[in-house]
Amino acid sequence: MAEMKRSIAGLAEKDGSYFLARRKPGGDLGGLWELPGGKLEPGESPREAMKREWMEELTLPVEVGRLLGTGRFFHHGHEFLLELYEVRFTSRKMELFEHVETGWFSKEEIENLPLADSDRLVLSDLWEEVSPPDTTG
Repeated sequence: MAEMKRSIAGLAEKDGSYFLARRKPGGDLGGLWELPGGKLEPGESPREAMKREWMEELTLPVEVGRLLGTGRFFHHGHEFLLELYEVRFTSRKMELFEHVETGWFSKEEIENLPLADSDRLVLSDLWEEVSPPDTTG
């Protein structure tokens, strides 16, 4: 069996809203909202990959915080491990290269956006862990 590929995504939070970027049309993820990130290059740590990907895609320098969660998914017959990290912006200036727009969204808004499946997976797992159980029933 082929080795599992690793990819990373960054989650930035501000006042209860989360940063997403919408990809340019075309390709598998064209037009979808996503948590910026990408594949690790050989010999690269997740933190190095995060800083590189955010600079390549958004020219946005970030500080990388703790690992928030992981998820496994398949894409074109390959298994991936997606690692979700907390990120903080160190600048507010950005230039979009892979995306057409960005925005800050609440959890409820994100649930209704066309979001990349792998990102929805790790966000759902994260929010289940931090949400208190519903005891109103």
